[in-house]
Amino acid sequence: MSDGMISSFSWSFLMADESRPAEPMPVPVDESHILATYANFCRVTGTPEELIVDFGLNKQVAGTSPDTIQLTQRIIDNFFTAKRLAAALAMAVARHEQAFGMLETDVQRRIIHQPQGPRA
Repeated sequence: MSDGMISSFSWSFLMADESRPAEPMPVPVDESHILATYANFCRVTGTPEELIVDFGLNKQVAGTSPDTIQLTQRIIDNFFTAKRLAAALAMAVARHEQAFGMLETDVQRRIIHQPQGPRA
């Protein structure tokens, strides 16, 4: 790569001389209009050019009748940004698991069954 700027999330690398390692440069970020939303459900779809990720809240408790999941946020990325996001998320999850233990995504494996007492 010749002289150019590559940006990736919260920092970028200036590749002026390929023989010298890239030094991280801070990227100015304006968070004054950021919206924070909780989601426990996501749906991933896409087109040949873009990846579409919808987020929402699943209020359903395991074993109950299914409620409609209301989608509240949509992120549309190109696949280059999506790949960088996937790598960043994988690193964040790996760090979390290293500190706190493996995350089990199968709800049935996370349930702790309590022994039932004698019936009267």
